[in-house]
Amino acid sequence: MPEITVNMAAGRTDEQKANMMRDITQALVTHLGVDPEAVVIQINEAPLTHKMKGGKTFVERAAEQKK
Repeated sequence: MPEITVNMAAGRTDEQKANMMRDITQALVTHLGVDPEAVVIQINEAPLTHKMKGGKTFVERAAEQKK
């Protein structure tokens, strides 16, 4: 049974996350030949203040993009 964990910054809608999980499930069915019922996917979301890239939090990065 494949188990996939997706770590991502918070902010996507439930619909976006569900669609992503459906697409991942279908990719595993197509490429690994597993039954969709065997696929488990978990999303771990972090607040934008708790994720950093390039020495700046995602909040700081978003503020810079608005300038």
